[in-house]
Amino acid sequence: MIRTREGRFRPLTAFEAVPFVRSGTPPSTILATRERPFRGIIAGQGQGGSMDAKDLEAVPLFAGLSKKERQQVARHADSVDLPAGYHLVDQGAFAHEFFVLLEGTVDITQDGKHLTDLGPGDFFGEVALVEHDRRTASVTASTPIRAVVMHQRDFDLMQRDIPHVAEQIHEAVHARSPRHADG
Repeated sequence: MIRTREGRFRPLTAFEAVPFVRSGTPPSTILATRERPFRGIIAGQGQGGSMDAKDLEAVPLFAGLSKKERQQVARHADSVDLPAGYHLVDQGAFAHEFFVLLEGTVDITQDGKHLTDLGPGDFFGEVALVEHDRRTASVTASTPIRAVVMHQRDFDLMQRDIPHVAEQIHEAVHARSPRHADG
């Protein structure tokens, strides 16, 4: 059972049985494998915790939001600190979260070829999350990073609670996705 933000108790979904960043209760280390690199963060390889709404002020994706709206977004997100070389996303894997960089840089590769580097204020992972598709590229930290992480279930809640913010993310997806290049 898990206690919701509203104070009610409900059973965990299969995905929720793993990430306990907010509660501080680590899952079994058996669940943190190379096939699931991000879950290693939760199991203690990186430092994670609650998101501070002030960190969102400098992120272009959230620039037009009021202080109250940034606080709402922060309630739906976590913050993680990861070392250089940490592998965050595998091309072809199913998406369960998206990331916004607060500090540091990441290397984006597709089919083994370098596409670009992203830095503070940039985000990734949203295409697969919004399109309910597999990851389109792999992402590795080039330097130590600090990032905002929003899991699928929290993204879905955010869409319900603050739909215009979710719409901004959807617009970014349409701008980046080759499926929407013609219109």
